[in-house]
Amino acid sequence: MDLSDIRFLFGYDRWATQRILAMLPGIEDDVWTADDAVGSRGLGTILVHMLGAQQRWRHAIARTGETPYPENEPLPTVEALGEAWAEEWSEVDAFIAHLDDELLAYRHHGIAIWQMLAHVVNHGTQHRSESAVLLTAAGRSPGDLDMSDYADTLSSGHALLDPVNS
Repeated sequence: MDLSDIRFLFGYDRWATQRILAMLPGIEDDVWTADDAVGSRGLGTILVHMLGAQQRWRHAIARTGETPYPENEPLPTVEALGEAWAEEWSEVDAFIAHLDDELLAYRHHGIAIWQMLAHVVNHGTQHRSESAVLLTAAGRSPGDLDMSDYADTLSSGHALLDPVNS
């Protein structure tokens, strides 16, 4: 896997997450704050966990020493979470800009950095799927989230809110 593959994966990750976040404004409070909807989490806590996990991996690989978004704090508002994601995407852009193929191939405890990064995207896919089910049940389907839909969007020349692939 090379840097262009990582850019594609993180572009997809952002595109699909934005489709989820776009369905949140005006969501009923009982849907946003529910617990135990999927395992021990609900819609809000799933999306907070997804953000925190992405940050934990990025901080670990880049050795930033930063603290990820807190998962055990009071649940943020939809707006605050959207702002936190926008900030994270800026950080991801800067992080990816400093990656190179040598670092992607580097193995830490036997696991290549590219494999760790692919895990981050795959982890997001799991939680987006859970969120999509909850949103759809609330009458707010985000639509198709398949990677092939993202690829079709790229190939059709549609503008994306996706500086990772610019």
